[in-house]
Amino acid sequence: MDMLLLVDVGSRVVHLLTAITLVGGSIYMSFVAAPSLRELGSEVATGVQESLVRRWKWFVHGGIAFLLITGFYNYMRAMGAHNDAGDKIYHAFLGVKMLLAFALMLIASGLVGRSKAFQFMRNARGFWQMILILLAVVIVGLSGFIKTRGIPNAPASIAPATVEEKSATS
Repeated sequence: MDMLLLVDVGSRVVHLLTAITLVGGSIYMSFVAAPSLRELGSEVATGVQESLVRRWKWFVHGGIAFLLITGFYNYMRAMGAHNDAGDKIYHAFLGVKMLLAFALMLIASGLVGRSKAFQFMRNARGFWQMILILLAVVIVGLSGFIKTRGIPNAPASIAPATVEEKSATS
């Protein structure tokens, strides 16, 4: 098996698993942990919340690093084929996705950080977690669209082979 293919698949898997972990964790924090904390007394809830955030921030910061590294790699690998096909829409959709992802990363960092500049986010944690989840849903939707639309008008040299073409060459 080609080493570049292994790196491509590995990068994609790490990117997707990281996104799944971060989005799933955010949904858990919003819809499971937060309501459960509200049922506890204020003092206990504050302690548990601090403990959750202290542990969750390692996932957030590490996840952001993984998403940036693998996302940049995946973009660099896909860019050539889309450029060769004159697929300008790909870059527009991907640019929007990246801007939304940067906003999501900023919010996620603000929610787990200690900076006074983002205290307003931590004070309204539920609202900002909902914004984060909404951004994540839009990003996942854009990602799915970008990936499944393929490369329109791709020259035969970069177009993916159909099942029939693959079995004919086997």
